Amino acid sequence: MPSTTIDVRKRWTDAEEIAIIDAVHAALVAAFRIPEVDKHIRLVEHAPHRLAHPPNLEQPELMTLVTVDAFSGRSVEAKRALYRAIVENLETLGIPADHVSITVRDVPQENWGIRGGQAACDVDLGFSVKV
Repeated sequence: MPSTTIDVRKRWTDAEEIAIIDAVHAALVAAFRIPEVDKHIRLVEHAPHRLAHPPNLEQPELMTLVTVDAFSGRSVEAKRALYRAIVENLETLGIPADHVSITVRDVPQENWGIRGGQAACDVDLGFSVKV
């Protein structure tokens, strides 16, 4: 049950924002093997002056930061697959690969409250994080 934030510095249409969210979600489903219905993603638009960018970006308005908070346990291979899938999926929407930065933060299950305030380590998730 990753919780994901996508930070952008460009105003997208509603349909484009949904497509960006869906692109990241599809990558999470494929790489981390989470259930399709497990969708916890926020897209946050920043005024360009509030989200600095590296000076080498050709289209700085397309800079996209993806931060995934996930239960600990995913393999390096699963994380690599996630990085590739996110970049490939966003490229189809016109976001250049070198304009995407992804961070995965591993969170121990005991540090995550879900399903009515239970520690995630005490809940049958219905899927494995050992991928």
